[in-house]
Amino acid sequence: VQLQASGGGLVQPGGSLRLSCAASGFVISSYGMSWVRQAPGKGPERVSGINSAGVTTYADSVKGRFTISRDNAKNTLNLQINSLKPEDTAVYYCTKDRSNSVVAGNDEYWGQGTQVTVSS
Repeated sequence: VQLQASGGGLVQPGGSLRLSCAASGFVISSYGMSWVRQAPGKGPERVSGINSAGVTTYADSVKGRFTISRDNAKNTLNLQINSLKPEDTAVYYCTKDRSNSVVAGNDEYWGQGTQVTVSS
């Protein structure tokens, strides 16, 4: 199993980014998948998840700005991030759940992470 995240970068407040996570070794549509971020000096925060049925969840801090999606043909998980704020600065990881749901603490695999920095 491998999860390869990409798409991070340095953006100004109000900007947008699209993160992608290429998965191999399993079919992402069969499992719960999440984006988890970790800011400097803080614990991990699950910002969004999608279960095998396509039901999505979002942290209150990102609702209305972040959109999670899957590209089943490419076996890729995406995260569209709009209206970026400085407090969104973090390393963003894609994770695979052990089950077909998104369950806190049930992440089986983590990707290597991609850095998102929001600064003027």
